Amino acid sequence: MKYIKYFALLLFIGNLLTACFDDNDDVPRVSGAPEINDFIWKGLNLYYLYKADVPDLANNRFPSNQEYAQFLEGFSTPEALFEALKSKQTVLVNGEQVRVDQFSWIVDDYVALEQAFDGITRNNGMEYGLVRYPNDQSLVFGYVRYVLPGTDAEAKGIKRGDIFNTVNGTQMNDQNFRQLLAPDSYTIGMATFDGTTVTATGTSVSLTKVQYTENPVFISKTIDVGGSPVGYLMYNSFTGDFDAQLNAAFAKFVSDNVSDLILDLRYNGGGSVTTAIDLSSMITGQFNGQVFSTEEWNADRQAQFGSTNLFDNQIRTGEAINSLNLSRVYVLTTRSSASASELVINGLDPHINVIQVGTTTRGKFQASITLYDTKNFGRKDAELAGHTYAMQPLVLKSSNSVGFTDYHGGFAPEIEIEEDYSNLGVLGDENEPLFKAAIDNILGTKSAKNYNTLQLESVGNSKMFSPAYERMYRD
Repeated sequence: MKYIKYFALLLFIGNLLTACFDDNDDVPRVSGAPEINDFIWKGLNLYYLYKADVPDLANNRFPSNQEYAQFLEGFSTPEALFEALKSKQTVLVNGEQVRVDQFSWIVDDYVALEQAFDGITRNNGMEYGLVRYPNDQSLVFGYVRYVLPGTDAEAKGIKRGDIFNTVNGTQMNDQNFRQLLAPDSYTIGMATFDGTTVTATGTSVSLTKVQYTENPVFISKTIDVGGSPVGYLMYNSFTGDFDAQLNAAFAKFVSDNVSDLILDLRYNGGGSVTTAIDLSSMITGQFNGQVFSTEEWNADRQAQFGSTNLFDNQIRTGEAINSLNLSRVYVLTTRSSASASELVINGLDPHINVIQVGTTTRGKFQASITLYDTKNFGRKDAELAGHTYAMQPLVLKSSNSVGFTDYHGGFAPEIEIEEDYSNLGVLGDENEPLFKAAIDNILGTKSAKNYNTLQLESVGNSKMFSPAYERMYRD
């Protein structure tokens, strides 16, 4: 069953909800408790995936309303309470302790959050990555990943592979890059990078952000590889509002009789679970009705909401899915490939041969939902709360059909190749390094783990200002 918007969650049907104090979905305010903090505690107590790890979220934590109110009054801001109620549990990943919850968040403007889920952001069109200098780990430079059409960056001649190291005349470092790049308008200082040294060119470009709706279907084409048609799709976000465009791209692949697909998710930080299932069903088609993934909620909610997601044959509008019936797929990935991108890899893996090309993914297998300050935590009547806070807590984790989950360290590629920031190549061109590595494997001319480039540590990218950054949400 499909849902037209992410607001229409099954979770918010009032008669299914159970509250902490009275076992009733219509929970009254507790006298004396700060209203926003009351909303935060009750929402997390009800839905938070890692509730069992947080003693202050226990159902019997407060013997009286007075003690509950005093607890909530002990936090200076809603954000402080939210952070205090997140799980502090850690797991060992590559020799380092990593928190199990890196992805729950709270916003003070749910309208901006909703727009981000629809692909609407304030954007100058320059989609960039940020990495540390090879010879000074405190300094940061940016490289342009791609440029969105019809934007200021396109008009100013910014192109993929451009390098910049200053903003408004200030050198970027690991302490200031967020502050420098956050404003709607700024001027970048251009530079070059030869693989070792970043050198300023003395030129600069001023850029301005405006509200922009991004079509995540960035490139879709069919090429000839050794006499066989191979599809290439660069897909940059699992945005439900563009499912029809995604399905149309696959209609063209079907008509072209593609024998292989190279799915480029290298900059795709995630999004809609439903769209991830649909994309996986477009790649396959022979598994309709079979298990794609299962969901695990907290112990209090599992019986109500724990569910199994199946491969599907239609998108959320009811349009039939265009399926390729492939038995293998190539997926291009980087550290920026997260959440719903990883769900596609994990969900497909038991069914077909998933050949991953690039670098290790982010490592996010949990999904969140939007909770509003209303009686049922749903969107209806949210304006009556008198504020625009909303929460996006992790509420479930996904596993594939053979039960694999908890991939905190991400997915490592079969064919390992790092993007070369001194020579990124042209996206969609057959000589672009990651694309070429996949083509080489199809042709059998290169073996796995046969590519080497300088690896630089990523510290962020242009999507980091979006409230939906690296998030996977349940429809």
